[in-house]
Amino acid sequence: MLEKALSGSKTYWAWIFALLVLIGIGAGFYLYQLNEGLVVTGLNRDVSWGLYIAQFTFLVGVAASAVMVVLPYYLHDYKAFGKLTLLGEFLAIPACIMCMLFIFVDMGRPDRIVYVFMHPSPNSVMFWDTLVLSGYLGLNAVIGWTMLNAERKDTAPPRWVKPLIYLSIPWAVSIHTVTAFLYQGLPGRGFWMTAIMAPRFLASAFAAGPSFLILMVLLVRKFTKFDPGNAALRKLGQIVTYAMFVSVFFFLMEVFTVYYSNIPEHKHHFWFLFVGGPLYLKGAMWLFVALAVIGLAIMVNPATRNNITTLAVGAGCIFTASWLEKGLGLVIGGFTPNPLGEYTTYTPTFPEIAIAVMVWCIGFLILTVLYKVATAVKEEKALS
Repeated sequence: MLEKALSGSKTYWAWIFALLVLIGIGAGFYLYQLNEGLVVTGLNRDVSWGLYIAQFTFLVGVAASAVMVVLPYYLHDYKAFGKLTLLGEFLAIPACIMCMLFIFVDMGRPDRIVYVFMHPSPNSVMFWDTLVLSGYLGLNAVIGWTMLNAERKDTAPPRWVKPLIYLSIPWAVSIHTVTAFLYQGLPGRGFWMTAIMAPRFLASAFAAGPSFLILMVLLVRKFTKFDPGNAALRKLGQIVTYAMFVSVFFFLMEVFTVYYSNIPEHKHHFWFLFVGGPLYLKGAMWLFVALAVIGLAIMVNPATRNNITTLAVGAGCIFTASWLEKGLGLVIGGFTPNPLGEYTTYTPTFPEIAIAVMVWCIGFLILTVLYKVATAVKEEKALS
């Protein structure tokens, strides 16, 4: 079926070419980083995780969000999601691959990753994170490709795939829960040491992932003849609304706890993010607040949520807001100030940004190919 990705319009091939150019530029900077070391990034002694790990954290949530279309369709027989389920599963595949690539580029020496498998340690949260991510990638790849192949042949899916689908539902929750444990298990970092870190991760994931899926479905509908229907998009909009409300509620709970208890070590992290940090970080965090408010205002109103144009705007606002909070502020804010109360400014360098763009482009390339194959099969079935 992959041969279906080898045909397309001029717009399709222009998009592929642009992605390959950006991947090539990023690969050049990665070779530079590999030769010089992580000194080419903005990382330092106090901020040892930066842009790479922040993107990894955010994308784990995007991968996990596939469960928000799988669960209603397979457990509750919600037929409107029938055409969306495959797109959700195919979204999880590049998201998982990008997560792994961001860990890969962050390692400095990628050969060290082999030691995780050569010397597995059940006491290491990173070991479990590697296990659940690779397992979830495998589940979605097998399930998605098997279901698409069955649809192409107009046959019933094999019976063995149903248990894998049910297994993927709790597995999706596990990948973001284990990722949260990486943070909340560090006692010296007050910003992360909270029992609701895992629920916060899941809430933002179930807002950001379906928001991104809405945008991707609208693009697919624009450039292909495949249409999953407005009912599915509107239901996704409802899911995004509830999840974003929970995410914002959890964030405000953290703010209340920190400021009402008046613990200086915890307050300093919020002060740094919104007031005392570098301009790009303060701007990003206040933009997060603004976009979260705008996105919720659009999504909570049935009139604007059910309008496809305003739904796209609301989904874009919520996805961007979630990226700013989880894909930028969470990691940097947790490292600054350090446990000794010292402030070390972290600013991503150009090579670091170029490498991050490279990984995102690899993900978009894989997503484009998968969606091209899936929509081509569905278009053929519609015509037959």
